[in-house]
Amino acid sequence: MRSKKNIVTLSKKVILGTVYRSTGSWYKVVAGGKIINCRIQGKLRLDNIKSTNPVVVGDKVIVKEDASTAKNEGLIIQIKPRENYIVRKSVNLSKQTHIIAANIDHAFLLITFNNPTTSSLFIDRFLVTAEAYKIKSTLVFNKIDTFDSEIKSKIKEMSKIYENIGYNCIKISALKLQNINKLNELINSKVCMFSGHSGVGKTTLINVLSPGLKLRTSSISEQHQQGQHTTTFAEMFDLGNGAKLIDTPGIKGFGLVDMEKNEISKYFPEFNKVSDKCKFKNCLHVNEPSCGVKNAIDLNEISSSRYNSYIQLLEDDKIYRNS
Repeated sequence: MRSKKNIVTLSKKVILGTVYRSTGSWYKVVAGGKIINCRIQGKLRLDNIKSTNPVVVGDKVIVKEDASTAKNEGLIIQIKPRENYIVRKSVNLSKQTHIIAANIDHAFLLITFNNPTTSSLFIDRFLVTAEAYKIKSTLVFNKIDTFDSEIKSKIKEMSKIYENIGYNCIKISALKLQNINKLNELINSKVCMFSGHSGVGKTTLINVLSPGLKLRTSSISEQHQQGQHTTTFAEMFDLGNGAKLIDTPGIKGFGLVDMEKNEISKYFPEFNKVSDKCKFKNCLHVNEPSCGVKNAIDLNEISSSRYNSYIQLLEDDKIYRNS
């Protein structure tokens, strides 16, 4: 039988922590008020995990500290069940998924109309995934100080489309500090993820929200005087208002994962409001007669751009089974 002394010693070596940074081989875990640099216990990679990254930023993990070294190192021996996560098709390995982050309270998609351009289809792919995992989302239109009246008009039209659905839309300038207070109010005391294409200003925005971090951005664009995105791996940062911000690498594409064609429409909130008017319960809203969704489009109650995104998702060969 173990003595009580030995049991106490063992409990000090095993601790619950949160993953703050993932580089693929090492993980920065904050546990018990200290930083522990961890590797993964080998068998975790084979434990029904189909993604390229079995441990992700935001994960709650059980860490066994290494008492044999003076360095703060340890081994992740268990991943606690996730409340939610954002997942997409892996870019390099088409038969695997890539989990971007886990245990998220609020996801923010940063959008720009040029330098770079964010398409409606990309926005809708992101929102469908967030809806599937029940993650609240806000669309953040950045760099509004650089746009002419024509683009500002387009932003207004697009914002109206998504606001009518129920999504919050904010127009900001990280460079000119426009509407940053509104964003601060939304992230207060929450675990938030910033996502979007490379160059939309995620890292620059985090520097504005927490200047003390001094995160690195690349050279300044001569045209827009905006720092370009340089993040190569996901990382979480603590802010003074209690928020935890997850900065993610720029995403070029967003392939959907593990969705059957007949369930995709469920993640379009505006479709759900009228689908009960469809003649058939299993209506795909494509060629079926007496379709409530298509009727709503004809009445301009549903945006044609959203419907076009839906059709493209139905036809998308990037939707694949995670098995």
